[in-house]
Amino acid sequence: MAEKTISLGGADGGVDFPVMSGTLGPDVIDIRKLYGLTDRFTYDPGFTSTASCESKITFIDGDKGILLHRGYPIDQLAEESDFLETCYLLLNGELPNGEQKDKFVHDITYHSMVHEQLAQFYRGFRRDAHPMAIMVGVVGALSAFYHDSTDIDDPHQRMVASYRLIAKMPTIAAWAYKYSIGQPFMYPRNDLSYAEDFLHLMFAVPCEPYEINPVLSKAMDRILILHADHEQNASTSTVRTAGSSGANPFACIAAGIASLWGPAHGGANEAVLNMLGEIGDIENIPRALARAKDADDNFRLMGFGHRVYKNYDPRAKVMQATCHEVLQELGVNDPLLKLAMELEKIALSDPYFVDRKLYPNVDFYSGIILRAMGFPTSMFTVIFALARTVGWVAQWTEMIEDPSQKITRPRQLYTGPTERAFLPLDKRT
Repeated sequence: MAEKTISLGGADGGVDFPVMSGTLGPDVIDIRKLYGLTDRFTYDPGFTSTASCESKITFIDGDKGILLHRGYPIDQLAEESDFLETCYLLLNGELPNGEQKDKFVHDITYHSMVHEQLAQFYRGFRRDAHPMAIMVGVVGALSAFYHDSTDIDDPHQRMVASYRLIAKMPTIAAWAYKYSIGQPFMYPRNDLSYAEDFLHLMFAVPCEPYEINPVLSKAMDRILILHADHEQNASTSTVRTAGSSGANPFACIAAGIASLWGPAHGGANEAVLNMLGEIGDIENIPRALARAKDADDNFRLMGFGHRVYKNYDPRAKVMQATCHEVLQELGVNDPLLKLAMELEKIALSDPYFVDRKLYPNVDFYSGIILRAMGFPTSMFTVIFALARTVGWVAQWTEMIEDPSQKITRPRQLYTGPTERAFLPLDKRT
């Protein structure tokens, strides 16, 4: 794979390094021997120009607005597939046939219950604890309940742990919500689909039947697909970093959840609703747009543009249609949602945003959909974690099975004091 070379010059002359080519995307320079050959490191804060691994799972071309899972475009998966079929694809590299899908769906469905003692574990949290705080704690604690799937060197145990995480995450997530509002925990139902069961776990109560709305369950399924994996983002890199030390899979996913909790990562859709609340009314939109265009004003339109996508976010196209389907189905009369739709309409026709390709992204629409469906903003990032679990698990498994992977150990550019002598306390001024 590394047939070409590039020469990096320096005071001591040039040194040749292999150039590696993937199936898609730009070539990369293999600098694994850089330090040994030159006594120098590279400096790349945030690793924005560094490939930390080789992967066959997800490909993103931000300039062209492309997102592929195992080669399949995300819009095709969201429109024609379902979440568990997408999970199978991410984990195994190929779409399942009928028999394979039936078995996979059965195996996930019948792993959805959690150890009954975990219900007692929830009661150790304060009632007002953020659901993401509960998620980090409970998922990390799974290793204390499922000792038979923590041996990372055993392929079967890795598979069992992966299935357990995907299967149990809806139950764990919904219980975090139920605990926060003082409602009894609901148990999974094996007759429901993955998305349907999550809605049931969230909103059902023991005293009456819960009717599944097919429009809402389809919307939830799409939300899960669109958030299933996104290459080497902060939380995925965190999972790989934790896993590189040999940590058990439950601890690694808990680390990913903690990373996702950051407002610059998984909290973006919650920030969209906070921004809409700050704008307040449709008549205030022109002033908000003027502030967003002012370089000296800290106000920003949340949910517009994307760090990776310099074109339209391919996930947003599907989410936009889903958003309008949900709002039409529910007939909601929410001033904040009306404000969001008007903001979308104006921004998509404003040359300032169009020329800069600051289109609404997946976070803009997902926050609106989730609010319309009755989810509190505190659960938005939890749902993101629920969806992303399969991506984390697939990336973790790929890393474990990659013989070239080592324990993560970034270098640094040290700018602190040089060596100095220790002074006794009575001689310090």
